[in-house]
Amino acid sequence: MGLVKLTYREAMRAAIRDALRRDDRVFLMGEDVGRYGGCFAVSLGLLEEFGPERIRDAPLSEGAFVGAGIGAAMNGMRPIVEIMTVNFSLLALDQIVNNAATLLHMSGGQFNVPVVIRMTTGAGRQLAAQHSHSLEGWYAHIPGLRILTPATVEDARGMLWTALCDPDPVLVFEHGSLYNAAAQIDENAGPVDIDRALVRRPGRDVTVATYGGMLPRCLEAAEDLARDGVDAEVIDLRTLRPLDDAMILDSVRHTHRLVVVDEGWRSGSVSAEISTRVVEQAFYDLDAPIERVCTAEVPLPYARHLEEAALPGPVAIAAAARRTVGDGR
Repeated sequence: MGLVKLTYREAMRAAIRDALRRDDRVFLMGEDVGRYGGCFAVSLGLLEEFGPERIRDAPLSEGAFVGAGIGAAMNGMRPIVEIMTVNFSLLALDQIVNNAATLLHMSGGQFNVPVVIRMTTGAGRQLAAQHSHSLEGWYAHIPGLRILTPATVEDARGMLWTALCDPDPVLVFEHGSLYNAAAQIDENAGPVDIDRALVRRPGRDVTVATYGGMLPRCLEAAEDLARDGVDAEVIDLRTLRPLDDAMILDSVRHTHRLVVVDEGWRSGSVSAEISTRVVEQAFYDLDAPIERVCTAEVPLPYARHLEEAALPGPVAIAAAARRTVGDGR
């Protein structure tokens, strides 16, 4: 069994191709996914390979094509709907929140909505506020939705098919800064478990919990901490709803300290939810107050130095971890 080197973008494309081959009911729909190959080139070449019935260019109307995807899912298809960025998904919020998330419950269990909606999230590419926010925490608030945040090439390759097998709506948030990231994965890599968080770096002194585009920054911070003798355990949450509480609590009970790194804004964030759950369930296991490292509460700036200053970086993450450790290590 060999290894193959893929970028995150190529892994997503391989996952879509694999799904199209596995199941005739699968099709991809969105703005520019066909002739243009997707605004981030994820679907490049798929139109030529699978034809316009299965790679469908949609008009500039998020509410319409997300709604069409929901309708197709209710009628037996397995649509993959692509929205360019999470900011534009707000134009389809009614379809996602009031229809996809609710129809199973409002129909008394008669109608599942097995739609997968992919979108780009996050900053770091100088695309300014309307293309750079991290709103996955908003969607993680909604019952009826499953929220995935692949942070590695292997998860970019493996999460899609598992999501398509789910009878209910799944939203996949692909961080824009990861598309060019490359890694070697098994050439036969396939579906992955989307129910469990993973320890990406074991450690004993402090737990650093994060997801998506913040994972590389947390791993970089962990290496910096290691040079000072601080052994950080880095957890990749992978799924924001439902959260893998057991993994988070097990790690905290092992290290007794927690830093949550979240590219969303601090107020009402994923980091707030995780902090509260740990306080509710493992307060007496903590040896220090929980630290949160989040994006500054401003619309993301365009200027590179301001954008970088607004985002959680390895220096701030390492500083937060050092504060939790203090002299008690």
